[in-house]
Amino acid sequence: MRKIAVAVMLALIAAPALAQDHVQQYGEQPKDKTPSEKAEDDRAERAYQRSLNNVPNQKPVDPWGTARGDDTSKKSAAPAKPAVKQSSKAKSGSTAN
Repeated sequence: MRKIAVAVMLALIAAPALAQDHVQQYGEQPKDKTPSEKAEDDRAERAYQRSLNNVPNQKPVDPWGTARGDDTSKKSAAPAKPAVKQSSKAKSGSTAN
């Protein structure tokens, strides 16, 4: 029963992909653009490039800055504090599980 259900699910998933391939293979070929459409596309591309040049340069974004705090983002990597020595009374070795 599970094998049948899996086969049906795979068929349902594959059907749209096969239909898309069929449309691309046998569909209409793209039509050539008229000179006025080409000129309009060129104008739109130039306007887009001009608009990109109008965007001011921004400083890099630090998404973790608020989590770290402002102090740590400005400091360079400082060495870690030395480990505290264990007292002679403390046991050494591993703990049993």
